[in-house]
Amino acid sequence: MEKSRIETILAPVSDKKRAEREDHVRRSFWTKLKRVARRIPFIEDLVAAYYCALDPNVPVRARGILLAALAYFILPFDLLPDIILGIGFTDDMAVLMYAISTIRSHMTDAHYAAARKALAEEEIDIGTAEPGRA
Repeated sequence: MEKSRIETILAPVSDKKRAEREDHVRRSFWTKLKRVARRIPFIEDLVAAYYCALDPNVPVRARGILLAALAYFILPFDLLPDIILGIGFTDDMAVLMYAISTIRSHMTDAHYAAARKALAEEEIDIGTAEPGRA
C-alpha cells in the first residue's frame, strides 16, 4: 500500500469525526476481531493499539491516528477486501504498522499486557502467529 494512501487514511480529523470513529471502534472491534482472529498475524499489536487508542492518558493526536487505523481494520470493504485469502489483511496491517510506528512512544507495556489479558479472557486463539511488538 502506498505511503500517501496510508497517510490519507490516518490524517487528522475533526473532534466530531474522531468521536464517531471511537464509537464505531468500541461497538465493532471485538466482533470483527473474533470473526477473523485466526487469519491475523499481528493480533497482539492490533489489540494493544485498541487499548492505547482508548487510553485517556494518551495524547489526542496519537489516539486519533490509532482510531483511524482501527476503523480501517473494521471496515468490511477496504482496499483489499479481508475475505481474499492470504492477502486480505495486508493493507490493514500496513495501515496499523504505519500508525504504530508514528505513535510508538505512546504504546506502553500496559497496553500490551491488557491485550494479552483480553485475548486470553476472550479465548481468542492467536494461532501460530508470533506475538510481539510491531
